[in-house]
Amino acid sequence: MLDASFDHVERQRWAERRQALEQGPFCATPDGLVPWWRKRLSSRFVDLCGWLVRPTPIYLFGRRNALRLQLTEMELAFRHLPAAFDGYRILHLSDSHLDRLPELAPIARRLLSGLEVDLLALTGDVQGEHRAPITLATTLLADILDGIKVRDRRLAVLGNHDPVAMVETLERQGFEVLLNRSMALERDGERLVVTGLDDVHSFYTEAARAALDDGVRHGDTFRIALVHSAEMADHAARAGYALYLSGHSHGGQICLPGGRPLVTHLARCRIGARGLWRWADMIGYTTTGLGVSGPPLRFNCPGEAAVITLRRRP
Repeated sequence: MLDASFDHVERQRWAERRQALEQGPFCATPDGLVPWWRKRLSSRFVDLCGWLVRPTPIYLFGRRNALRLQLTEMELAFRHLPAAFDGYRILHLSDSHLDRLPELAPIARRLLSGLEVDLLALTGDVQGEHRAPITLATTLLADILDGIKVRDRRLAVLGNHDPVAMVETLERQGFEVLLNRSMALERDGERLVVTGLDDVHSFYTEAARAALDDGVRHGDTFRIALVHSAEMADHAARAGYALYLSGHSHGGQICLPGGRPLVTHLARCRIGARGLWRWADMIGYTTTGLGVSGPPLRFNCPGEAAVITLRRRP
């Protein structure tokens, strides 16, 4: 579908399925059902690392790192990019988790203030605390985005920390939330298609794969996938997507020197744990994200906002 909206019945069905997964004993992945306790083992490891260093100066150093954000700018060239979209600027944000570290909000606001972009792409995990009220996280998100000028659309997908209620809140903030849906962006008679999936790390359904496969119907149209995690990269590449934007992993958040993650939080497609990567002919970018999950620490992995400029390659 090239209409991002659900009708009332479709949305209700999606919400019921999603809430059942949120409240059930298993998380749903592209490879099947996994008990929640097993899924959270990697998070427990990160929590343990934070607990071990808490009484030491290392903890203060890691917390200072978490409060240092950078703006990462890049140009990506594509042979089949429509000429009208040459120079198209995308602000890619993910994993703000501002309820976990509210002190990060004014820092992020200063970083983003004055930015002018064509598209804002939010790839999930606005919320930090599972099963907690979303008011703080969403209020702080609105605040940090206040100084940005977006010429075209604000598009969002949900992450594994985001509950069903996040959809209406983001819509009130001007986002169009893509729930296994596609949307066409048009400029000077040309277009590209953006497909957004509901979280596939914990709430996968076959509707996610169907949404990617639906992109094949659009022939040579340039296609971008917005997915919370890189875990559908193989499917998107086979469906002919040119660009895949994701977050979720935080780039590892706690990394060895050189940026090698101790934990990726990815069950598959681990090549997409951080930064630029490629799967067949598709280019992917996984942002390290704005915020933190677990201990409010970062090592060898600064948080970021990414500005991606699309270029047409001859």
